[in-house]
Amino acid sequence: KSEYFEKGIHKMGKIFYIMGKSATGKDTIYEELLEHRGLGLRPLIMYTTRPIRANEMDGVQYHFTDVEGLRQMQSEGRVIELRSYNTVHGIWYYFTADGDDIDFEKQSCLALGTLESYQKVRAYYGGEHVLPIYIEVADAERLERSIKREKKQEHPNFSEVCRRYLADEEDFAEEKIVQAGISRRFSNDGPREECMEAVAAYIRELL
Repeated sequence: KSEYFEKGIHKMGKIFYIMGKSATGKDTIYEELLEHRGLGLRPLIMYTTRPIRANEMDGVQYHFTDVEGLRQMQSEGRVIELRSYNTVHGIWYYFTADGDDIDFEKQSCLALGTLESYQKVRAYYGGEHVLPIYIEVADAERLERSIKREKKQEHPNFSEVCRRYLADEEDFAEEKIVQAGISRRFSNDGPREECMEAVAAYIRELL
């Protein structure tokens, strides 16, 4: 576990973990919360072995490493959760690791991920330190948003929209949400600003 647990330090910042199905607006809310000056949250940045792109910076979008770096962190017990994707360029890994870039004694963080990754991060750092923020939108509205967004793409892929929709139904099944201990939810059916402010107020209560 984290070095703070090993040292017996109990006072620790929190990780606010944002989750939700596709087209719930969670990515935008995540970005706006990071820019919210009154909260002072720092992003919990994931690692990846895929090549860095021209418009990216190491430590901003991701921490970029290679398979050897991943294996080294695994041997040190620092990898919290790991996912792999087969691409035309080979297997790319995305993972959350216990890094040195965040001082949990002084600062709280904001993370964005899946229900499964949230559970693994929570198991690693402890439930009192990792708090879920579940964003939801009515299914009909969510599907309409997905289709509208896909229409704007140069080459729309509506089969992928359907795949994501069905995958979300399984990944965020009601029983899984309950098992993860998520009881409070934030609706983003109306104006996004209202949802964002509700989440910000919730975070302020717990900081």
